[in-house]
Amino acid sequence: MLPDPVPPLEEVLDAMRVVAIPTRTRFRGVTVREAAILDAPRGASEFSPFTEYGDAESASWLAAALDFGWSEPPPLLRDRIEVNATVPAVDAAEVAGILARFPGCRTAKVKVAERGQTLADDLARVRAVREIMGDDARVRVDANGGWGVDEAVTALLALAEFDLDYAEQPCAAVDELVEVRLRLAAHGSVVRIAADESVRKAEDPLAVARSGAADLLIVKAQPLGGIDRAIRIVTEAGLPVVVSSALDTSVGISMGLHLAAALPGPAAGSGIAGSDATSPGAALAGACGLGTVALLDGDVTADPLIPEDGWIAVRRPALDPDLLNRHAAPPERERWWRDRVSRCYALLGA
Repeated sequence: MLPDPVPPLEEVLDAMRVVAIPTRTRFRGVTVREAAILDAPRGASEFSPFTEYGDAESASWLAAALDFGWSEPPPLLRDRIEVNATVPAVDAAEVAGILARFPGCRTAKVKVAERGQTLADDLARVRAVREIMGDDARVRVDANGGWGVDEAVTALLALAEFDLDYAEQPCAAVDELVEVRLRLAAHGSVVRIAADESVRKAEDPLAVARSGAADLLIVKAQPLGGIDRAIRIVTEAGLPVVVSSALDTSVGISMGLHLAAALPGPAAGSGIAGSDATSPGAALAGACGLGTVALLDGDVTADPLIPEDGWIAVRRPALDPDLLNRHAAPPERERWWRDRVSRCYALLGA
């Protein structure tokens, strides 16, 4: 949702710095995360669609950045958010080191279905997570749409021994998700299916809910066009929700935290008076995927939004000029991002 009034393009470009921050571990093929950081009137904001995304898709990310930087966010229902650890598609031997970056987290999301890897690799990685975190931890898997229906059913039946909380986007298409749910149920499986790309990349983000393709939704503020629009989608879908991120800096994570804090739902330990974990209108369903700054080898603030005892306080980080300079993208990448913002801005106007 765009702010009213929409800031002029010149103001947006004047407020913008482009950074390129290395990742600690290869994640979704990314080894350097680029992002446009906006020093906006309401606080720092972020525009960071992955570089392969086209302008039409990226325009929603810019709408979110303008909204968060130039509009007042909705009222908050909690002041901190429980987050999950995120385990990239690493060798099982590396899992302990990854989990150590997420102190106190009792939920982990494990990447599976990585191109070039096998089900045996996935089983070994998830087994390592379960053994390290213990039987009382929640373990989720995320395939990023990397399986076909047969592969998904085979893999999820094999992974069921680890008592999965849910499987995120096992297949790419909505009709495939429907088929996976039906076939898992026929096998007596209780593994829940969560939809991510089928929500944020879809022309109709509510198609998943209408078709019965998922048990819960993964929502991200930037690709859905901002906090207010994400809340509207969640409300209309009527499914439980986990808020996640897209390997953002602390600025983008702050946007996700504000979205999660504005949703109704379980708030155990939040410290918010009057919160009701049993509310029939509950939407937020457990730990959120907002701890991913721990996967970056740098940030744009001296006080990064990383987990403490498994939680992150809801706040807007102050930009650090020295870190912005340290991680400044090369001039040609700065120009590339400025051109991209200009094109996406024109699409929003259209």
